[in-house]
Amino acid sequence: MPTLIQVELPAVLRLHAGIASHYPIPLVVEAPVTLAAVIRALESAHPALCNTLRDPATGRRRALVRFFAGGADISHQPLDAPIPEAITQGREPLLILGAIAGG
Repeated sequence: MPTLIQVELPAVLRLHAGIASHYPIPLVVEAPVTLAAVIRALESAHPALCNTLRDPATGRRRALVRFFAGGADISHQPLDAPIPEAITQGREPLLILGAIAGG
């Protein structure tokens, strides 16, 4: 059964995908709701995001992309791990951010 979640993207990814709104993006995700399912749903709804969140060769999360749920960094969880209930029940959005690197 599909689940409606809210996703917050950084401005640069919103611009790249042509998303004008600064509000959380409603996204229908097929069960089971995992990070991999969220990425697939985002790429399907916004094809310009294909290959921006994960490496096309390996399917792994890109090193400078982070996922946050409930204030916790869930980026290092397996992509097939379930998303926290607070996200799937609509109490809070899934945050996707770009990490800052450099010296």
